[in-house]
Amino acid sequence: MHARPHPLRWAALAAVAITGAGLTAPPVHAAPAAIQAAGAALPFTILEAENATTNGSKIGPSYAQGTLAAEASNRQAVTLNGGQYVEFSAPGTTNAINVAYSIPDGRTGTLAVYVNGQKLSQPLAVTAKYSYVDTGWIAGSRTHKLYDHSRLLLGQTVNAGAKIKLQVDGENTAGPYTIDDVEFENVAGPAGQPGGSISITDRGADPNGNNDSTGAIQSAIDSARGAGGTVWIPAGRFRVGGTINPDGVTLRGAGRWYSTLLSHHLIDRPNGGGNVRLQDFAVIGEVTERNDQSPDNFVNGSLGPDSVVSGLWLQHLKVGLWLTGNNDNLIVENNRFYDMTADGLNLNGTALNVQVRNNYLRNQGDDALAAWSLHAANRSSTFANNTIVQPNLANGIAIYGGTDMTVRDNLISDTNALGGGIAISNQSFGSPFFPLAGTITVSGNTLIRTGAMNPNWGQNHPHGAIRVDAYDSPINAQVRLLNNRLVASPWSAYQFVDGGGAGRAVQNVTVDGGTIEGAGTFAFQAETTGSASVSNVVASGIGRAGVYNCGYPSGTLNLSRGPGTSGWETTWSGCNWVEPGNGTPTPGGNLAAGRPATATSTTQNYTAANTVDGNASSYWESANNAWPQSLTVDLGSNQNVKRLELKLPANWGSRAQTIQVLGSTDNSTFTQLAAPAARTFAPNATITLPSTANTRWVRLTFTANTGWPAGQLSELEIYAG
Repeated sequence: MHARPHPLRWAALAAVAITGAGLTAPPVHAAPAAIQAAGAALPFTILEAENATTNGSKIGPSYAQGTLAAEASNRQAVTLNGGQYVEFSAPGTTNAINVAYSIPDGRTGTLAVYVNGQKLSQPLAVTAKYSYVDTGWIAGSRTHKLYDHSRLLLGQTVNAGAKIKLQVDGENTAGPYTIDDVEFENVAGPAGQPGGSISITDRGADPNGNNDSTGAIQSAIDSARGAGGTVWIPAGRFRVGGTINPDGVTLRGAGRWYSTLLSHHLIDRPNGGGNVRLQDFAVIGEVTERNDQSPDNFVNGSLGPDSVVSGLWLQHLKVGLWLTGNNDNLIVENNRFYDMTADGLNLNGTALNVQVRNNYLRNQGDDALAAWSLHAANRSSTFANNTIVQPNLANGIAIYGGTDMTVRDNLISDTNALGGGIAISNQSFGSPFFPLAGTITVSGNTLIRTGAMNPNWGQNHPHGAIRVDAYDSPINAQVRLLNNRLVASPWSAYQFVDGGGAGRAVQNVTVDGGTIEGAGTFAFQAETTGSASVSNVVASGIGRAGVYNCGYPSGTLNLSRGPGTSGWETTWSGCNWVEPGNGTPTPGGNLAAGRPATATSTTQNYTAANTVDGNASSYWESANNAWPQSLTVDLGSNQNVKRLELKLPANWGSRAQTIQVLGSTDNSTFTQLAAPAARTFAPNATITLPSTANTRWVRLTFTANTGWPAGQLSELEIYAG
């Protein structure tokens, strides 16, 4: 069975940091103590590069899909060129780091690491080999998975406050390097071999990875199975070219930083015997593209009943666990999933009482966690206390059909394209499909900057942070959305829709409790028929209106307002598609991020679009020796504009450009917002308008440049204050 095909017919911010404890919010949205329970209890702390000390170029924030800023956590990162660095203060005792980075397609190399000013002999290995994934058969997708992860044991233990620096030295030629964030961890030493266990090296496994160890591992399993014993995977890197049958035994490693199986296809069978324990090792593959006809998954099929997967590090696979057949009572906990080309984990039918809990999933290429009820219904299974960061295609968590499913206390942030934070859906993708039934409970989750544009329906269309979708059949299950916290949703917070466009009913939905802390468009976006009741939901920072209720192709949804609601009283007039409005608490509030930009002229590939992509290293340049030249950005709707931040690449010399600022509400008649004046770039310049202007199109007219005979700009940021 190959990975589920992606939807083909669906047509569519306050800065918050994720730490090992869960959520830390700035003063504007102080996090209540109870929210700390959301997400996984992690053994590391994440620090964002944009908040560290750097002489590089900060990029973002941006929601422009297919860009480095949009795919970064917190929608921001730092780009480093020669001699530039980003330096962190260790948040606690640290001996290991895991770096989220991006380099240009086709490159491989290293990046220098310094600890307290001393350069390590072991650099950080980097490669674009596993990035830049193209899925042309998925309508609306773009080249994605721009980031990858590289981990490094520092060879020493440092205390909190130690300076750990990533720097582009002379030998580091794979750049420019974009650093998203770094995980700081204090890794325990390798565990010792359990008494009575059988070591795979005693059966001939090669810890240096030169020879294939499949046969040696299976030999150890076969010997241990009769006694229900343990197979020991010592520290080392073991190449496993074939598949194994682990029924009835425990495979245990010395720790996920030490024991590594080099495999992209370790377990593959339709039905397993069960009682499998997989613990404390890494499985790292070589999957560089998404091929849905190939089972490039760590587990492809069944482990069998009463099995446990715990303490693993899974990376560079298509799917971590693609689970079909009998996986009843399976527990998947305390694992780390990185850089898949498709799902992190998918319960692909028949699963009963599966518990997926306390896992960390980062940079997945489809739904990070999914339950798809194909051939048989998933039943009474739970996704709980997982932390999901930056799925670069599709949803954080998706429930496609099934009975009595639960999604609770998860932390999900920065979904990118063609999805939202949590999807509850009757989209079948195949037959026979078992629609949602019983009670579907979504409770206590925290979603940050989730929901994204889906261009496959009409002109454009966004996904909400939580979506209930009657895609191929009406929603007849009892759907309970309880006490969820939705923060800085780029578009709508809650969405009720039939993504198939037939107006099938979303019904039996109860929304009770929780908050909406910023939404670009609407608190509740209803686009089909049916009914939902809402109580005790408090909203703030809504960009357009409290409710959009315009069913497609016709009709409306009966949205019943109960007690304890506030902040979403208004209803949008009409059925026109609308972009985010002034209420959007986007990180930093840049109104120009990802917006359409045009210019009177362009030199080579230095286009106007470079000025709104969140990357200060790319830039626009006009035709040379031909004044005046203009750059215009369409903000999408009338916005209150007060301040412009203009940037040039950080390594350029200082220069002055004479610039006038104009504004228009109709793209025809422009009025002056700021008079022509010499603006000094060193490398940035600020223009504060004499008074706040309400405008949609903002135009910069350039008439001189002391540094080059053309208009030049790498980033145009526009703010309301």
